[in-house]
Amino acid sequence: MPYFSYNTQQLFYAHHKGNEKRPSLLLIHGAGGNRTHWPKTLRPLADYETFVLDLPGHGRSALPGCTTIDAYAAVVTAFINHLARPLVLIGHSMGGGIVQTIAAQHNLHVVAQVLIGTSPRLPVGAAILDNALHNPPQAIAFIAKYAWSDAAPQTMMNQTHQALAEVPPTVLHSDFTACNQFDMTERLGTIQLPTLVISGSEDKMTPAKYGRFLADMIPNAQYSCLEGVGHFIMLEQPNQTAALIKQFLEQRSG
Repeated sequence: MPYFSYNTQQLFYAHHKGNEKRPSLLLIHGAGGNRTHWPKTLRPLADYETFVLDLPGHGRSALPGCTTIDAYAAVVTAFINHLARPLVLIGHSMGGGIVQTIAAQHNLHVVAQVLIGTSPRLPVGAAILDNALHNPPQAIAFIAKYAWSDAAPQTMMNQTHQALAEVPPTVLHSDFTACNQFDMTERLGTIQLPTLVISGSEDKMTPAKYGRFLADMIPNAQYSCLEGVGHFIMLEQPNQTAALIKQFLEQRSG
């Protein structure tokens, strides 16, 4: 199994081989997530070499997690430099915040970004922050209430919530703390990468209006909003999400 060492911390990643003539894809999950949030989306993008990283403290990666988006971005940047190849960064929710942060740093290996269900700010209420550490089931219940559209399959919701329940409370709390402190508003205009922003019309956690704002503020950005879709866009509508990403990538190479 592939691991990457960051300051002695072992971080797991999945690797799917693809066309070496195209940029590779690096997928970054959100708060309390792991690489398994992405598999269905990967299948229609099988022509692209893909890396899916478990962030520190998540999935098969070693503890601890990070407490700021900048710290997570430093980890991902180290992985990017380790791969040392052209990369398109794809981030969901908190992962989108990490990708925005790296994009503003102008890493030479990063050639484009895709921001899914995310925002230039990711505020978290005080009660959720407290529950994440002291009453995780209550925090997960909040996510269950607000993360999905009415059409989301119950089995999918149950699987995702079970995965969240397995995250150490300290990591979930650190993730929400990192999100709550995050603010890219003043730096969006410095991002020069080709950008695709994807929102869900029923996303109550990062409402579509904030995705629209991202696309308006980032030069050279495109925007798509999927109707009837909640926060976990790539899980609710994997084929539509993959089709938008593939179209965006083909426009770049065309």
